[in-house]
Amino acid sequence: MQHVSINNLVRGATFFMHSGIAITFVFMPIIAKTVTESLFEIGIIVASFSFAQILSEVYFGRFSDKKGARLQFIRIGFIGCAITFGLHYFADDTVLLLLARIGAGITSGIMIPAILAYAYEAGRDKTKVASVVSFHALGWLVGIVAGGVANDVKLIFLISAGLFVAGLVVTSKLPNILTERQLEAGTTKRVIVKNKFLFLSLLLRHIGATSVWTILPILLMEEMEAELYHISIVYVANTLTAFIFMNLMAGKIKIKNTTKFKIGVGMTTFVFVGLSTITEWWMAMPFMSLVGL
Repeated sequence: MQHVSINNLVRGATFFMHSGIAITFVFMPIIAKTVTESLFEIGIIVASFSFAQILSEVYFGRFSDKKGARLQFIRIGFIGCAITFGLHYFADDTVLLLLARIGAGITSGIMIPAILAYAYEAGRDKTKVASVVSFHALGWLVGIVAGGVANDVKLIFLISAGLFVAGLVVTSKLPNILTERQLEAGTTKRVIVKNKFLFLSLLLRHIGATSVWTILPILLMEEMEAELYHISIVYVANTLTAFIFMNLMAGKIKIKNTTKFKIGVGMTTFVFVGLSTITEWWMAMPFMSLVGL
C-alpha cells in the first residue's frame, strides 16, 4: 500500500510539473511574437528554454546521482519553477523574455531527471514507471487546456506558477528515499556512447518536431485564423492520445522497445509531411493524434 501511495504521489508531482511547463511552452511562439516580429528572435526565445533545460538536466541529474537524494532536487526545482515561470508575467521585451525562458529551463531541468529516478527507485514494480511517465502527457493535456480556457497570454504565467506551487505541496508528502551514491566518473559519457545511435535518432526526431511546434501555433493563428483555444484543442489531440496509449503500453502492448521506437519515428515523419497539407486549423488534429501514438 505504501508503494502504491508513493507512485500516486509521484504521478501527482509529475502531473503538476508538466502542466506548469506545458501551459507556457505550447503558446510560447505566440507569446514571443508579442515582443518581436522577427522569426529568428522567436526561434531563439523558444530554443533558449530547451537549451538551458538539457544542460541543467545533465548537470543536476548527475549531481543527484552523486548525492543519492532525489527529493531535495525535486523540491528545489518546484520552488525555482514557481518563481521563474511567474516572472514571465513581467517580461515585456525580447531580452527579459529570453532571460525568463533560460531561467525556466534551468529550474525545470533541476527536477526532471530527479523525479524520473525517484519514480524508478521508489517502486518495487519497475513496469509502473511507464504509468508514472504517462502523467507527463496528462499534465501537458491539462496545462494546454488551461491555457486555452484562460485565453490570455499574461494570465497563463500566473496559472503556471500556481501549478508548480501545487506540485511542491504534493512533494511534501513524499518520503526522502536515499539511494546508493553513484560516484564513478565518466558515467554520463559511457551511457551516451553505449546508446549513441538511439540518442542520435531521438535528437534528429526532436529537432524536426521542435521546428514544427515553433511555427505551427503562429501558422494556425495568422494563416488559418485560429484562436488560443483552437490551438489548445489541436494540441490536446496529441496529449490525450499519448496519455491513453502510454498507459496501455505499460502492460498490454507486447512489442520490443526498439520496435516501438522505430514505429514512433516512422509515424512522426508521416505526420510532419501531412501537416504541410492542412488548410484549416482543425485539420491538424488527426496528425497531432498520430504524434501521440
